[in-house]
Amino acid sequence: NSEEVATMGKEDEIEEEKPVVSWHALDVSECIETLKLTDDLLTNGLTTAEAAERLAEYGPNKMTEAKKTTLLELIWKQVANVLVAILVTVAIVSAVRAATATDNEDITTNWIQVGLIVGVITVNTWIGIVQEGSAEKAAEALKNMLSSDAQVIRNGTKVMVPAQDVVPGDVVVLSLGDRIPADLRMFEVANLAGQEAMLTGESVPIDKQTEKIDIAEGMNPQQTPLGDRRNMCFSATLVAQGSGTGIAVTTGDDTEIGTINALVSKVKKKKTNVLKQIDTVSKWLAFFISITALITFLVAKFKTGMAAIEAVSTALVCAVAMIPEGLEAIVTLTYAWAVSNMAKNNAIIRALPAVETLGSVTVICSDKTGTLTQNVMSLTAFITSNARYRNDVNSTDRVNTNFVRDDGFMAERANHQLQRTVSQVIKDGPGTDEPRRGHAAASNHFAIQSLHTPADSEDAGEVAEKVSDSVPVAEGESPSTEWINAALTGGVLCSKCVLGENGSRKGEIGNPTELSILRASYFCGIDIEQLKKDAPVVAEVPFSSEYKFMATVHAPTEADGPGLDGKYVVHAKGAPDRMVNYCAYQAKAGLLGEEYREPIDKNYWIEQIAILSSHGLRVLALCRAEIPKDSISPGDQLGPEFVNENEKGPWLTLVGLCAIMDPPRAECVQAIKEAHGAGVRVAMITGDHKDTAVAIGHMLGIVDETYTDALTGPELDEMSDDDLRQAVMTHNVFARASPQNKIRIVKALQAEGQVSGMTGDGVNDAPALRAADMGVAMGKEGTDVAREAAEMILADDNFATIVTAVREGRVVWDNLRKVLLVNTPINNAQGLGVLFGLICGLKEAPLSPIQVLYSNLICAITLGFVCAIEPAEEGIMTMPPRRVGKRLIGRYLFLRIAIGTICLVAAVVGSVFWAKSLGYNQKQMRAQAFNVLDFGAISVTLSARFAYNSSYHKRIFVGNDYCWYSVAVVAVLQVALTYIPGLNTAVFSMSGMAGPQWGIVALFMVVMFIVMEAEKAVRRNLKMKGKDTDDQEKWVFDEDGNPAEPEGPLVPKGASHLNLAELSK
Repeated sequence: NSEEVATMGKEDEIEEEKPVVSWHALDVSECIETLKLTDDLLTNGLTTAEAAERLAEYGPNKMTEAKKTTLLELIWKQVANVLVAILVTVAIVSAVRAATATDNEDITTNWIQVGLIVGVITVNTWIGIVQEGSAEKAAEALKNMLSSDAQVIRNGTKVMVPAQDVVPGDVVVLSLGDRIPADLRMFEVANLAGQEAMLTGESVPIDKQTEKIDIAEGMNPQQTPLGDRRNMCFSATLVAQGSGTGIAVTTGDDTEIGTINALVSKVKKKKTNVLKQIDTVSKWLAFFISITALITFLVAKFKTGMAAIEAVSTALVCAVAMIPEGLEAIVTLTYAWAVSNMAKNNAIIRALPAVETLGSVTVICSDKTGTLTQNVMSLTAFITSNARYRNDVNSTDRVNTNFVRDDGFMAERANHQLQRTVSQVIKDGPGTDEPRRGHAAASNHFAIQSLHTPADSEDAGEVAEKVSDSVPVAEGESPSTEWINAALTGGVLCSKCVLGENGSRKGEIGNPTELSILRASYFCGIDIEQLKKDAPVVAEVPFSSEYKFMATVHAPTEADGPGLDGKYVVHAKGAPDRMVNYCAYQAKAGLLGEEYREPIDKNYWIEQIAILSSHGLRVLALCRAEIPKDSISPGDQLGPEFVNENEKGPWLTLVGLCAIMDPPRAECVQAIKEAHGAGVRVAMITGDHKDTAVAIGHMLGIVDETYTDALTGPELDEMSDDDLRQAVMTHNVFARASPQNKIRIVKALQAEGQVSGMTGDGVNDAPALRAADMGVAMGKEGTDVAREAAEMILADDNFATIVTAVREGRVVWDNLRKVLLVNTPINNAQGLGVLFGLICGLKEAPLSPIQVLYSNLICAITLGFVCAIEPAEEGIMTMPPRRVGKRLIGRYLFLRIAIGTICLVAAVVGSVFWAKSLGYNQKQMRAQAFNVLDFGAISVTLSARFAYNSSYHKRIFVGNDYCWYSVAVVAVLQVALTYIPGLNTAVFSMSGMAGPQWGIVALFMVVMFIVMEAEKAVRRNLKMKGKDTDDQEKWVFDEDGNPAEPEGPLVPKGASHLNLAELSK
């Protein structure tokens, strides 16, 4: 299935390739020279004449639109197949017969037949067009993101021009809130930062500079990630702060977003396994129908002596009978029902056939933040000098019992960090001061820069073993609200953040790390607003990334304890490595007051920081001190020296460490367990740090004894394609990975024969979403481009929803097989009943054309629909994913269809001869065949509802309300059509049945049910003996499940400027 995607971009190989210029690696003068302009460009811009010339040379600043499919092309795509051709032939013959017939009844019957056939073709064509995915929408979404106008310098004057008139060489002026009209090389910036999350996958605005980017020796400048090209601003991104001026260096399709547009437009829509197999089944059916029709014609002409036109008509009746006119409609209904069910569970399917793909997914590659985790930074643990407290981050109750003493909670370093030095542990974790990929600075404002023991050695000093005590509470108990209030007061007061409504994210303002402390305090019963009113800020040291702490001065409160008259309380909060060095004391057991102050044990605190970091947690230290009131004045703006250059030297008291992380969603743990039980691997791809990713992976069950470690984005870049193919099969966690890495991962998985689901939310995720077997976009946090490129959208951005959708996908596959088990024997029995009736001596076909068409449609739409919406059978998520290449109709389903066909044909033909022997006329015999056929179909349906379980059980009466409604509709219509005068004779060519005939119908109905249930009983017995009754083993007619070797690279090693420039597989 990858070959159709593998040709992305290859259709255009004959086009002349434009030279790639690394604008970020050139200084401004070199850029001007490359653009063939003069040095006065920076002040005067282009002249009107120059702009016009360049517009003619480079074309408008807009992206090329993909060729759109016309309505006629869509219609032709739906009708250009053999089965429709047969139907059209039957309609033409019927029209000829109607035009040449002399009997009014024949004229009416034939024109009704023409109308029915035309109606069937029209309905099926309309359904196909409606469900056709709109491939152009992703490109349209990209186009809608472009700027509408731009401010440029022309003839030395600032003017506004339509954005599509911007040309390479234009000098573009940017200000706060502007949408950037082209890719710009900046030559003047004033505190400028661009919001480029949709391109880089990073939510933090990227600061801009004017100096060229230095390229390491031997490195291709095009390998520089977009986020690191800090002297460039990119088309369709936003100015998040400041202002600046830059030279437009590329426009339209040559911009970075233009590159993505080209890739999204060129990705070919893949046909799902079921659609391919429906096509294959249709071709075999067409062959079988043609042979059967030919035999029928020969029998009718030469055995029964019919006239040529009558023989042709009879043969075509046989053909019409066997064509599954309602199959396409019922397949669409099966998909639509599943889509409706998934929408109720927050999974929105954009293209109906994508539902089936979900059932065969073997690997789900998921983003971490917001999908597997809650996307809410939360205080997970609080460490004091003698104890550890675990906070229930999932609690919605405001009670002190959310805090529980648990001295074993993350009390030792994570296994993979046991033998490493403190600084190595910090470097791998979220406390690192190293920037993330594409960032000028670390995303953690309180990052740890250096962490050393007092002896200035990584391993110097012994950490004294702590003696467990019961102060303030024993193991497993919760501290009082007063203790929690006192311990966390520093985190609440030393903060300018505003907590969201009722502790939620709605309306919150401030740094997520700091907000986590306020949220924990709130849910432990502390009145945040009242606390801030009781102790307003008297003076403060504002936060700076240079010294990584902040401090505030307050009047004492009750929580601070007695004996503080004439004093202010100083609360300081910051990076733990800094704060430890400013502390002389520690609060014993987190208790406040002079009597609980003891000398600080720095080795203990440093090891705690390392332990927490090894588990992927961010760490903040809460400190405090008291100062005389006359030492400062209210409103003072204090400098950092107030804290770090105190005349006493180290002088603060360390109260505790706050361990903070974005915790896993509670429901995801169970969802992943269910996925594993279903044989589906779950992989996590995140831009976060390795330790954080591994820690979350452990909590979720993604990291285990089989998949023990994580790979980072830089490590992926260094791998050859073969190495990467091995790596994706042995690792479940990919950390510090840019969204661009995703496409290499998904292609490597496909090269290994995996059916992959891939989540994404950014613009540059779009090609990976399109290339994946199942692209999943985020409904809350995602971009429109990602949503339009994906097959499924998560309305709640929740991984558990994907697993629910996988379950529904498996149900779809099972139900499609059940639909085929119902529809195929009915269709076959209609056609073969005509053939064998003539072979066995009947002078006329046992079924009329109208009876055939009616049975085809009514059985598909009612009885077929029963199976299409059948709920999941027990154990569906304990089965392994469907084998790649598995046929929809496998050995045992083929056997069941054959048994159903033989029995139904025998029942239809046998009932006609039975009625004939009882002296009934031709129209009564047709009524007999008509009712035996459709009531026998009811028996097949009731049995087919359960693939293995017996239908001799009360379960047959429950679980699917539509089953008995459908049975009732079919039964009532059969009786009505049999007895309504005129309708039965003029249209359906039959007459009312006598009582004994209904006895024949009931008998054959029971026989059909017994035979179908007996087959299931035999199959259950074989399964108990270990036989492959699920068609898991490869059959001779199955497709080869082994992946084809990719024709080209999985994406250039080390990636290009987007890691997306070439997508050949």
